[in-house]
Amino acid sequence: LFIGSFHFSTPSPGGLNAKMAADLGELLVPFMPTIRVPKTGDRVYKSECAFSFDSPESEGGLYVCMNTFLGFGREHVERHYRKTGQSVYMHLKRHVKEKTTGAAGGAIPRRRNGKVFLDLELNRDFNGEDYEYEDEAKLVIFPDHFEIPLPNIEELPALVTIACDAVLNAPSAYKKQEPESWDEEIQVSRHARSLRQLDNGVRIPPSGWKCQKCEMRENLWLNLTDGSVLCGKWFFDGSGGNGHALEHYRETSYPLAVKLDTITPDGADVYSFEEEEAVLDPHMSEHLSHFGIDMLQMQRRTENGHHTDNNPRPRVSEWEVIQESGMKLKAVFGSGYTGIKNLGNSCYLSTVLQVLFSIPDFQRMYVGNLQRIFDYSPLDPTQDFATQMAKLGHGLLSGQYSKPPMKSELIEQVMKEEHKHQQRGISPRMLKALVSRGHPEFSSNRQQDAHEFFLHLINLVERNSAGSENPSDSFRFLVEERVQCCQSRRVRYAQRVDYCIQLPAPIEAATNREELLAYEAKRKEAEENTRAPPEPVRARIPFTACLQAFTEPENVPDFWSSALQAKSAGVKTSRFASFPEYLVVQIKKFTFGVDWVPKKLDLAIDVPDFLDLSRLRATGLQAGEEELPDLMPPIVLPEDTRGMTIWLRAPEIDEGAVMQLAEMGFPLEACRKAVYYTGNMGPEMAFNWIIAHMEEPDFAEPLTLPSMMDPLPSTSDSPMGATPLDNQPPEESIAILTSMGFPRNHSIRALKATNNNLERALDWIFTHPEEEESDGLSDMADTEPNDNSFSNMNSHSDSTLSPDRETSSPRVKDGPGRYELFAIISHMGASTMSGHYVCHIKKEGRWVIYNDHKVCLSERPPKDLGYIYFYRRLSSS
Repeated sequence: LFIGSFHFSTPSPGGLNAKMAADLGELLVPFMPTIRVPKTGDRVYKSECAFSFDSPESEGGLYVCMNTFLGFGREHVERHYRKTGQSVYMHLKRHVKEKTTGAAGGAIPRRRNGKVFLDLELNRDFNGEDYEYEDEAKLVIFPDHFEIPLPNIEELPALVTIACDAVLNAPSAYKKQEPESWDEEIQVSRHARSLRQLDNGVRIPPSGWKCQKCEMRENLWLNLTDGSVLCGKWFFDGSGGNGHALEHYRETSYPLAVKLDTITPDGADVYSFEEEEAVLDPHMSEHLSHFGIDMLQMQRRTENGHHTDNNPRPRVSEWEVIQESGMKLKAVFGSGYTGIKNLGNSCYLSTVLQVLFSIPDFQRMYVGNLQRIFDYSPLDPTQDFATQMAKLGHGLLSGQYSKPPMKSELIEQVMKEEHKHQQRGISPRMLKALVSRGHPEFSSNRQQDAHEFFLHLINLVERNSAGSENPSDSFRFLVEERVQCCQSRRVRYAQRVDYCIQLPAPIEAATNREELLAYEAKRKEAEENTRAPPEPVRARIPFTACLQAFTEPENVPDFWSSALQAKSAGVKTSRFASFPEYLVVQIKKFTFGVDWVPKKLDLAIDVPDFLDLSRLRATGLQAGEEELPDLMPPIVLPEDTRGMTIWLRAPEIDEGAVMQLAEMGFPLEACRKAVYYTGNMGPEMAFNWIIAHMEEPDFAEPLTLPSMMDPLPSTSDSPMGATPLDNQPPEESIAILTSMGFPRNHSIRALKATNNNLERALDWIFTHPEEEESDGLSDMADTEPNDNSFSNMNSHSDSTLSPDRETSSPRVKDGPGRYELFAIISHMGASTMSGHYVCHIKKEGRWVIYNDHKVCLSERPPKDLGYIYFYRRLSSS
């Protein structure tokens, strides 16, 4: 009985007879402490390898560790065994067979172990009715690869049987991370049908909202009874607030509120204060229209998950042109021509990743270092950013998942007059779960803005590249901002870091303006006479007009002139202080209509293949220009404290927020520190601080601050009058600044001077170049900032500004401002919250279209309809 229960894939001569003579129980005894039963919260990765896109359908199947429940392909399981010593794995294999036509009775063959791959996401695009599956599972013991077929209930120890059954029937590893649809989880509010709305004349504008009590501009909720706009509490949706919406309910008993920035064609986030939970409101459109928010004209969702307009005609041509519909596009296969499967509104992610991994810097960082990244990956590689980027990059570039059909397959398809072979692509599910974790939008199944995701991903690259090569250096550049006081004519120069240039699309500069005016007149006439609208006209705008709009001076709101010591009119102009190696250009196509409909401007821009921005190079302070004094608005102090030493009062801490965190089980002193160091911004911000610092040795130590501070430092050292506290900034903030190329000591000083505010710390660094310290100078010595320190940057050519050469500057790869277009991300639909993204990339001298898993040679790349354009610098020659 024992011999018949074993299959030996690689028999080992040593000790084989002894093991064969023992029963299964004795064989597994040494490994029993390492075999676990999955508990609630454990993720069982039985559909995909942590290092590759191997699955149970792959030739070698998938090995699931019976201790960590991580999945590994045949090429990677040995690494996990060597690193962890875990010996027992469940091997899963699915055999896919095409149904034989004309079989007797057409019966479907018996499936062995039918529940083996419950919730298995197949990595193929075919009609499941044309195929049948045969599933196989067995335990494999390393290093000798002993195999025990499953099920084997009678012979296996009870614990092993229970563990195997739990693994085989475990749900998808991603179901715990991905929110279910609202229709399945959230119930209709009992107040929705009979909600009373006050006829008080309140009308809500499409933008510019703020809390009516504290003027907060985030996490705002519209009460559906009286139209009050108030801030929420942090636990409503994960963003901060002061709880004024809840206070309003307690005062008025008005039960329902909708979160303002969540209103989409499919609904919005609605909360019932009385029911104390998120709810559905079937009458949302009616309730919002009471306050002037019109959802009736917004686009609807189609069956395939994409969105279209209620009036499809304006966008039909856009969908056809961008996807090159109606053309017989030739599919391409091999390295660099692998598609990415759409997980459901995930095309914004796919297009960005396709473009990034067509850039040599990202290829070198993640694919070139693949073996090192995999060898040094943590015990859970699914949660490691570098590992998952390397995995996806290898999947796209190796050609392993983009193989052309065999000649025999093509001949068979022709004979059968069918074309079943399709490009499968790879699934980005594991990477998406990681990079979107904790993000309220990217972690959802809704469509997102590709530009916002690009910046989010670059931020993650920055954070995870500290102390190593940083591929995002290729995108980073410096912008010089020149601000001029209109009355005194004095100027101030400052610099900031950016990764993308956003160009306005001035409709007034359209070359077919007369045609647009005629169309608008016909449209209004048709509307008044209830006739069908005329055929839409697309505005055609010269790219030069977009550049001109970008370079024109803009007014500075609430400008305070240090020359006049008073508020005055000010204008700002922007220029390139450095040119990046890869220039990202976003066309600002989206706006809000007065009727609250998120609207995409229907326009075409003649974006050039070659671009020369040399004339936009910053020049710095010019001869004859007089600088604004380096002064900040005065800080008004009580008469009896001026000129005296200022004693630091006990820190003001929101004890309510402290207690909310303490009730979660965190140490009280840690909660006080978290609330203090996040500036009393609410429990959610403090909670994030706790998660980031809970491994530190002094995590639960009492909050300590200096009892006394020196006289106020010069305003040049304290932006906005902030008084630097003598506390060590969070290590995470220091790492972010150092990853951008700033020296560690300078980064710490900047964070201290700005109370650990990253954005203000960046401004502080640019206005306070690091001085060469002499013997008598300390870190806190007051010095005059030198605004001319950045003008030297203009002389660099094709060089990387490193801390060795320009210690206070971030790493930028400055060079000539001449570029060639090599990639386009295009959007179809009326809003970034809906529609579909496609990208075109120029490879080997030809344009290629990447439309989810389909990769084909492009016939007519839609250069005039793009949303994000990617340029690479031309060589000096």
